[in-house]
Amino acid sequence: MKLTVELGDRSYPILIRPDCLRDASVWDDCVPHSEVVIVTNDVVAPLYLETVEAGLVKPGRRLLSLILPDGEAHKNQDTLTRIYDFLLQNNLSRKVVLVALGGGVIGDMTGFAAATYQRGVEFVQVPTTLLSQVDSSVGGKTGINHPLGKNMIGAFKQPKAVLIDPTVLGSLPPRELSAGLAEVIKYGLIGDADFFIWLEQTMPELMANDADAISEAIYRSCAAKARIVAADETEQGVRATLNLGHTFGHAIEAEMGYGTWLHGEAVGTGMALACAMSLRLGWLEAGVVGRALALIRQAGLPVEVPGKMTPASFMKHMARDKKVEAGQLRLVLLTGLGQAVVTGDFAAHVLAETLEQACASAG
Repeated sequence: MKLTVELGDRSYPILIRPDCLRDASVWDDCVPHSEVVIVTNDVVAPLYLETVEAGLVKPGRRLLSLILPDGEAHKNQDTLTRIYDFLLQNNLSRKVVLVALGGGVIGDMTGFAAATYQRGVEFVQVPTTLLSQVDSSVGGKTGINHPLGKNMIGAFKQPKAVLIDPTVLGSLPPRELSAGLAEVIKYGLIGDADFFIWLEQTMPELMANDADAISEAIYRSCAAKARIVAADETEQGVRATLNLGHTFGHAIEAEMGYGTWLHGEAVGTGMALACAMSLRLGWLEAGVVGRALALIRQAGLPVEVPGKMTPASFMKHMARDKKVEAGQLRLVLLTGLGQAVVTGDFAAHVLAETLEQACASAG
């Protein structure tokens, strides 16, 4: 299966194919240069680095690999500097291609390094988690976390290609699989009611990592994101709907400490909060909320906030959200199944009551 993110002369393919990483011809198409650096982590490297290296080896090519520590806690300036140090110490030129082999953390950091090293070099996304395959590897958002906010330092940098091998998910722990399903569910909630219904019918197969079901979910998720990115590359409008649950979720991640809750787990709870607030506003029917919460739970994701969270801790982090405009917090909320809006048009007390109820229930 193949998709294209349509961005004019910066368009790029998304290839979804079992064992595509072993196909040298795939690499020839997207890595034409003679300098290549694979950036990966110490969990993924023992599993797939040798395979990717074998696909990239060719006469006259200089191929290097950098192995970083795994985890959201390392998505920071110190680790980014390690990438720059490696590139500079090895005298790599502006013609180098970076290959991001890993999940969302590796993809985001490698992409940001590519956007900024010598003012920009090419990179290829090779996502190895479900979350990165269906979301973070597509669309060109790159960056690192700051102690005061998630993904607050970054750049838009589109990859040259996204290579997705669904078979690598066979090594994914169940918790990581569930985290990826949060982003899959998001696509149904914000813009595709038929996909949401398909997920309701197919979630047992997805939780079992059934190859056909997973491949279909990846394809439909990537197709949805490709359409949105093509219409709004730098998130001036419709692309912001992809942040359903993320404003609440990022607050949980920042307050709990990056990596304590997986990103998808925080988004799962964030989507539950967005549904609860949409219901409180009278925009969403209770039946739709019930179906959404049931599907999130069925995916093995939390829908309740951690007991440590308070309304004040939520608001502290949400005030720094990238969707804040002129001091006004804007949220992605739902007006129906498959219908999302980005809005600041809500009474402050409705948000406060939503958070108070959620935190009281968790306590």
